Amino acid sequence: MEKKIYELIDGYRDEFTQMLRSWIQIPSVKGETKGNAPFGPEVREMLDRAMSDARSMGFTVRDFDGYACDITLGDADEKIAVLGHLDVVPAGDGWTHPAFGAEMEGKRMFGRGTNDDKGPSLAALYAMRAIKEAGIPLKKSIRMILGCDEESGWEDMKWYAAHTEMPETGFSPDASFPLINTEKGMIHLCFQAENRDTGIRVLEMATGDRLNVIPGESTALLAGGEELAEKARAWGEKNGMPVAAEVTAEGVRVTVTGIPGHSAHPQGRRNAIGMMLLLMKDLGAQGPLKTLAEAVGMEYDGKSLGCACQDDISGSLTCNMGILRLVDGIWAGTLDMRCPITADLEALKDAAIAHLPGFKVDVIEIKGPHHVPADSELVTSLLAAYEEETGLKGEAIAIGGGTYAKVLKQGVAFGALFPDEPDLAHQADEYADISRLLTAAKIFANGLIRLAAE
Repeated sequence: MEKKIYELIDGYRDEFTQMLRSWIQIPSVKGETKGNAPFGPEVREMLDRAMSDARSMGFTVRDFDGYACDITLGDADEKIAVLGHLDVVPAGDGWTHPAFGAEMEGKRMFGRGTNDDKGPSLAALYAMRAIKEAGIPLKKSIRMILGCDEESGWEDMKWYAAHTEMPETGFSPDASFPLINTEKGMIHLCFQAENRDTGIRVLEMATGDRLNVIPGESTALLAGGEELAEKARAWGEKNGMPVAAEVTAEGVRVTVTGIPGHSAHPQGRRNAIGMMLLLMKDLGAQGPLKTLAEAVGMEYDGKSLGCACQDDISGSLTCNMGILRLVDGIWAGTLDMRCPITADLEALKDAAIAHLPGFKVDVIEIKGPHHVPADSELVTSLLAAYEEETGLKGEAIAIGGGTYAKVLKQGVAFGALFPDEPDLAHQADEYADISRLLTAAKIFANGLIRLAAE
């Protein structure tokens, strides 16, 4: 790659850091629709900030009614897409830095979105800027599409595709290096059941904000006194799990502490809803609570739901109960299953429903798997860029996560997390290393030049 590209990206460091700080300080969590803000005013503010920053770099920018924007370099009809997102999941519990403070500690910036996906998206934008300012002639345009609903229903991409032509080829900097060419299928379910025959009286419980987040803490108010509280504490000691139980005037307030994370990567995490269900079963819960404890509990492989499966291409199924709430006498919750690419999604859905007797189960969405051949020009070009910039061997891998790569006919996930970095997406104290993000920008620039330059 041209030396000038490296010099340009290195020279952006201070400006990049300040711009990322301004992005992270906007808490762009999905909210209620208001006017031209289909995902809430804070997401709208983030979209406006990103568009303003891109225009200040000299790019052509279009706003798609607050659902998404695109940023274009070049005027060729054929385009290479870069798809990122500006929305973030709620902060959640357990932070030691302000979730939207963008505090620096050495080279690390802490904050929701530094890793997923504002930091990588901004790195890709600066890669485009370096290509533009270096005067690299292009045979294909480069189009960055920034969405605002990736963490929820992907209504942004549906709107974008309905109002303009979606490029066929490109990448999403919303996962990890070297490159992801295979993404599992997804089944998202919601379920409801009356709060009957519970054995114990649950007065209050509301855990989880998103189905794709492993909840790290769960609190329930149970009818009872010190005897019940002591049984809860004893369960925690017996099972080696953090359980607190406090007797109040309203009842026993029980809190269990898990290990939060992204639902696509449950290994090494601990689902607080599953902990609470197993605890309540031990305390004598019956009916819907016992059913959920036995069918899901703390499992993440779907075995007791009759859904466990795997293949050699994409690995094992994962399952996450991200939300469970008692509202007006009704238990309501969600399941997020990430399924091997060879799996029969309809059969898995039917199996899960069959293993939840007494529950009304509805399908939120079913997304098929996505795969791009490892010998395609897209994959080989991007892996060559990764290898040149890092000196490491590149390979195409499979993940359980779902990225915007799926909206492209031929799309892959490419960066920005390096193999030796912890994946803190959807977790407390999410951070990004500024130096690593600038290295990612160089990799992105290298890959885009290989794909789009004359």
